[in-house]
Amino acid sequence: MSSDNGYGRIPSQISRSEMLPLPPRVSLGGSSQPPVARGRRSLAIAVALFMLTLLSTLAAGVQFAADYANGQAPSFDDFLSPYLAIFTGPRVLLAGIPFSFTLISILLAHELGHYFACRYYSISASYPYFLPAPTLFGTLGAFIRIRSPIINRKALFDVGLAGPVVGFLLAMPALAIAIAYSKVVPAAQAGSPVIFGDPLLARLLIGWLRPGVLPRDLLLHPVGRAAWVGLFATALNLLPAGQFDGGHILYSVASERHRLISFGVALLLLPMAKWWSGWLVWAALILLLGFRHPPLLNRWEPLDSKRLVWAVIAIVIFVLCFMPAPITLIEK
Repeated sequence: MSSDNGYGRIPSQISRSEMLPLPPRVSLGGSSQPPVARGRRSLAIAVALFMLTLLSTLAAGVQFAADYANGQAPSFDDFLSPYLAIFTGPRVLLAGIPFSFTLISILLAHELGHYFACRYYSISASYPYFLPAPTLFGTLGAFIRIRSPIINRKALFDVGLAGPVVGFLLAMPALAIAIAYSKVVPAAQAGSPVIFGDPLLARLLIGWLRPGVLPRDLLLHPVGRAAWVGLFATALNLLPAGQFDGGHILYSVASERHRLISFGVALLLLPMAKWWSGWLVWAALILLLGFRHPPLLNRWEPLDSKRLVWAVIAIVIFVLCFMPAPITLIEK
């Protein structure tokens, strides 16, 4: 049996009952709806959430655009006004297009990477679901729901890796373009109630594109701030733990060490809360969701050397995107 379709070769001594963790007629989605009806409902929900997220990120982008035009770091003193403008003066939201379009494009690229990888391996998956929220960035991200078992390590690896790589490849040039055209404002974030960290990639790009300019003196264009959010989301997803993208990659490379490393990552995040309290939330998510990973139908076929190289590339992307203190709130 060819491994190109994701099934791989299954040892002949393994029985069917050992091979299949789920009975063949179990409904993973917990629904008795016909597939067509379920697909239409899933699409309708995905479109509705996308439109709401479009509005919320436009509102968030208005604030970034206004502060950038005034030559100041994001202040968020009038945080709710752009969100109220959705109902009172929607034309104001046009100023948020650069931020919103960039951020949604990066998040959508990430999720479509997962989605099309699932389609390639005939894995049932939902459409991308966006999460609108009245936050600094207008969204809590996006996700897809995988509804069927994953066959082997190769399929799991490709599904886990596709999202972060595609999202990163879109965020990197967006950040580079923004850095090239951003304003230089001495001590740009001084006095701001919110200080954004600088990922390694941003520091490298600033050194290359804006030699002599310190990261703290660069007032990042809203397109760059959206790219920053994309890099931040990529780093969070690549945490090698649980069922994050990084956890899927880890399980496909070394399933026997998945639980131990996941537990170690959760413990490591706890002291990092002194730099950003949000790490406590992510540590709690790892601990509460547990360290178990859904079993593969064929767990015996190892990854090839090409994918091991891509695993190293995933680590490099994680290092380029990761920030110990992504967001610092300053009390006035």
